[in-house]
Amino acid sequence: MSGILIIAHAPLASALKACAAHTFPDCAAAVEALDVAPNLPLEDIEAQARVLLARVKNPEALILTDVFGATPCNVAQRLGDGVTVKVVAGVNVPMLWRSLCYQNEPLDTLVARAVAGASQGVMQVTTSKPQNQSQSVGYRPGHDQADHHHQQ
Repeated sequence: MSGILIIAHAPLASALKACAAHTFPDCAAAVEALDVAPNLPLEDIEAQARVLLARVKNPEALILTDVFGATPCNVAQRLGDGVTVKVVAGVNVPMLWRSLCYQNEPLDTLVARAVAGASQGVMQVTTSKPQNQSQSVGYRPGHDQADHHHQQ
């Protein structure tokens, strides 16, 4: 089972962890969150992230960050030395929920599930026909909706 560490701009990481605990209380124990405050030295953020990563790594971990190239993602990329971690940027609630549901799968498969959950969770929603909200707009290769439609 992979642990999950969320590193994001404050207060997103804590909010996502609270959302996970609200929806999947049994799985949320394997999730830690690090809110990155503005103007905090990178070395301090990395030190905090290493402490949290040690708590969730079991023996591997998935790190979810909010924006590729931003400080949280840059810190996450520095955590891979000597430990088995994968980093995915663009975290959103569907990505987190999908990650929680598939924590027991191998880390590479979990990464694919997380990315699919994020992209499939973004859709245009009609306001006139609520029963017709299942149509996504855009790219759908790798669509794995059949396995998890009950989870979103």
